[in-house]
Amino acid sequence: MARISMECSSSLPGIPLSVLSVPMENKYKCQQCLQILRKPVQAQCGHRFCVHCFKQLTSCGPKPCEACQQEEIYEEPISILNSNEAFPDNAAGREIASLPARCLNPSCSWTGSIKEYEAQHEGCCEFEQIKCDACQNFILRTEKDKHNERECEARTLNCKYCKVTFNFKEIKAHDEICAKFPVQCKDCGKKKIPREKFNDHIKSCAKSKSACAFSEAGCKFVIENGKLSDHEHSSTVEHLRLLLPMVLSVARTRPEPAGPGEWQEDSGLGLYRAPEEGASLGGGAAAPVGFEKKVSALESIVCVLNREVERSSVTMEAFAHQHRLDQEKIENLSNKVRQLERTLNMRDLQLSETDQLVRELQFCTFDGIFVWKISDFSRRRQDAVGGRTPAMFSPAFYSSKYGYKMCLRLYLNGDGTGRGTHLSLFFVVMRGKCDALLKWPFSQKVTLMLLDQNNREHIIDAFRPDVTSTSFQRPISEMNIASGCPLFCPLAKLAGKSPYLRDDTIFIKAIVDLTGL
Repeated sequence: MARISMECSSSLPGIPLSVLSVPMENKYKCQQCLQILRKPVQAQCGHRFCVHCFKQLTSCGPKPCEACQQEEIYEEPISILNSNEAFPDNAAGREIASLPARCLNPSCSWTGSIKEYEAQHEGCCEFEQIKCDACQNFILRTEKDKHNERECEARTLNCKYCKVTFNFKEIKAHDEICAKFPVQCKDCGKKKIPREKFNDHIKSCAKSKSACAFSEAGCKFVIENGKLSDHEHSSTVEHLRLLLPMVLSVARTRPEPAGPGEWQEDSGLGLYRAPEEGASLGGGAAAPVGFEKKVSALESIVCVLNREVERSSVTMEAFAHQHRLDQEKIENLSNKVRQLERTLNMRDLQLSETDQLVRELQFCTFDGIFVWKISDFSRRRQDAVGGRTPAMFSPAFYSSKYGYKMCLRLYLNGDGTGRGTHLSLFFVVMRGKCDALLKWPFSQKVTLMLLDQNNREHIIDAFRPDVTSTSFQRPISEMNIASGCPLFCPLAKLAGKSPYLRDDTIFIKAIVDLTGL
């Protein structure tokens, strides 16, 4: 007996039961995960498992079959699960692959077979909820890129100025301190000045205002840098007047001559002891008194500044608290906007489906007779010749209100043996809502006509369906393979003043014989 491959590419358990659109037979159920078998293998006891589940069961060596124990048919060694005694059940795999399937996601209308579901739709449905790797929230697959780029709270961004990577929540705070962030000079209007170079710009900006260099002496002028030189030249006298009290104050507080008995220099003639007579004792006390007054004044200024700093701190805390509240409101509103956008998208999809249904009902017939008017024939044929729209489908029509659903498929530049020389017209059986009540395969005679608009000589072709062809079996997808007439009408008959082509319009008629229904 062939050993199953332990390196099987499938790493998934069974297919969920809800994918199946018809009741499931027990023979298609995995005995381990109790889901639809995915890549089935059969143990020597006859029970089937998904290859993934069987590998897990036998990963630690042979193991008794629980299904045999539950069914009370356990018998050694047949009921021992062993990877060496199991084989891929290809027959069951083919049967399961042909079962009708539908999408798990409520908003998705996809249908097909289990094989198509695994190969084309599973893991690709645009309505599937997937988890964001960063913020761990669940989002629609179609919104993944938008979420990663604009909505994810945990996404990372590069500062476009300094190129350093930050979390989205931190990037705005970083902009306030980024050394490369561009700022604008309010004085000269220059933009895009890096913050790290802004102080250098202020010093050299001709329009920037600065205090006069003599401000510490009492000059009150604050003028543009470009006019500082003119101000200094024009206000020289005023600056000297302001400096005079400071010079006199320095003169009054300069050090007194050496005290009595100290050595002094005598004009290069050597040192001598200063006389003690007439030495003043009162001058030395004036300087400390002046310094104490200045210190007291500075302490008063510091106290005032401290009060201003405390008041500013309280104000900043209030602003910061209000900013946090505003940010929370903005975030809540953004979430509501996103929810409304998703709701609108769903409404748009529903409206689109409703419009499609209305258009179908507008042209729909329920007596097996359908007349298809095709206008703008020249333009449509050019599109077919150029390969842009090689084929076109008619609206659906029915044999009765609850009967077969059908449509026509037309190739204006031909198809197969008629390519480039004929109109090719095909009949298509579509999946309807009442197919379960109808007789299959479809066996009614079909007549296809290109109408002569002078009502003289219509082009007619008729056929009876080949009941062995898959084209006339009960549809398991949206529509069966088209069947009909690749050489329906020579294109030459539509040239010149053709009775079949008037006002750039042709009419095609289909008649389904309802005998026996």
